[in-house]
Amino acid sequence: QVQLVESGGGLVQAGGSLRLSCAASGSIFSFTSMRWYRQAPGKQRELVAAISSGGTTTSADSVKGRFTIVRENAKNTVYLQMNSLKPEDTGVYYCYAQEVLRAYWGQGTQVTVSS
Repeated sequence: QVQLVESGGGLVQAGGSLRLSCAASGSIFSFTSMRWYRQAPGKQRELVAAISSGGTTTSADSVKGRFTIVRENAKNTVYLQMNSLKPEDTGVYYCYAQEVLRAYWGQGTQVTVSS
């Protein structure tokens, strides 16, 4: 059973930056996809960014040009670099990892962007 632990959240002013980390308890080499989701209060969880095992990335239109997802297999970690943060980026950010037959979620880390 792989565990995912997120870190790096916090309170930041609009225009600031944060880097979220998602560390896996085991190798992430077998994960076909690793993703970051977020959930704002009263809203559904939404996909923010994803990266495949081959390094192909996708991201939500709302974060394009501001957020970057990076995967470091050697460190069993995926990162989400968030720049030019906006108040609407506030929410709990969750890490997700997909294997062929199962998927894993982290416990989430809170990101709050003040205006």
